[in-house]
Amino acid sequence: MAIVETNQNQSQRQTIVVKLGTSVLTGGTLALDRAHMVELVRQCAELIKQGHSVVMVSSGAIAAGREHLNYPALPNSMASKQLLAAVGQSQLIQAWESLFAIYGLKIGQMLLTRADLDDRERFLNARDTINALVDNGIIPIVNENDAVATSEIKVGDNDNLSALVGILCGADKLLLLTDQKGLFTADPRKDPNAELIKEVKTIDDTLRKIAGGSGTTLGTGGMATKLQAADIARRAGIEVIIAAGSAENVVFDALSANPQGTRFLPLEEALENRKRWILAGPAAAGDIVIDDGATNAVINKGSSLLAKGVVRVSGEFSRGGVIRVLNAQGKLIARGISSYSSQDLAKISGKHSKDITDILGYDYGSEVIHRDDLVVIQE
Repeated sequence: MAIVETNQNQSQRQTIVVKLGTSVLTGGTLALDRAHMVELVRQCAELIKQGHSVVMVSSGAIAAGREHLNYPALPNSMASKQLLAAVGQSQLIQAWESLFAIYGLKIGQMLLTRADLDDRERFLNARDTINALVDNGIIPIVNENDAVATSEIKVGDNDNLSALVGILCGADKLLLLTDQKGLFTADPRKDPNAELIKEVKTIDDTLRKIAGGSGTTLGTGGMATKLQAADIARRAGIEVIIAAGSAENVVFDALSANPQGTRFLPLEEALENRKRWILAGPAAAGDIVIDDGATNAVINKGSSLLAKGVVRVSGEFSRGGVIRVLNAQGKLIARGISSYSSQDLAKISGKHSKDITDILGYDYGSEVIHRDDLVVIQE
């Protein structure tokens, strides 16, 4: 079928991250649906022909491994999953390589873990690699390195991984393809009156309650993880679309004025690169609770966080560690890089900045978290 060109011209080149869930790649079966995969490739190839860039985050390694080994009976253990991933990663990448080759396109595989994003230098190295692939017309195919990742270093699902990849490559749009048409007002599998939500400007607790679990037993991500991914990406200035992977021209339509599915608008003020890493990179090493006055100053006044506003410290972290900032009710309001270790911070909590040197015998500045190192989460 011929595709009508989008209204994007060459001067408006966009980078789109396309995340494909296992249910999309298998069509709900136990094997990769290569006929559908080539249709998705065709749409990506058409976008590339028009001057856009495509980055793919592909699930399906375990499913591909299980298919290649003729569905062996294995224990339900981490080792079994890693075995299947080790076998399936090569099968999956070979499938993508052969399909993109039909359109004369080259691919490059990137296997990531949380550890690759926690460290600032490794984060930058990953960013440079993915950008080098894109700049040279090579399509990055990204997946979590399930064959070696443990629970401590796993991102956990490819929805959140795709948001991090979007931040790495400075994407304009993130397309999360699933077995659902988008986010509904209720679970459409249970409620016939559920309506598709076409556009989301704010992700709040009501919306989070709407998000249900995984639609199939094949994948690890459900609508809740897609909502988490959307929240991360849109804070980095990336528009997010959740749509059905089986819908006609769904990839191509993502760059049109009227995309299919549910569209999440990016925040107006995108984060600069350092804050993008704070938001997307490291897992938090600890938490601090701050009082109402400090909460107001951080959220509404754009202030740095001072020791006087800190009520409680939990976890063990070093100076320079990324920590979560909670309000007095225990709600997450920010993430940031601490200027002090947890041990030092416990000593100066609730104290005036002028007293820090007297208490510790030294100081690293008056701010516990400088505004430049602070990312506000609450809208």
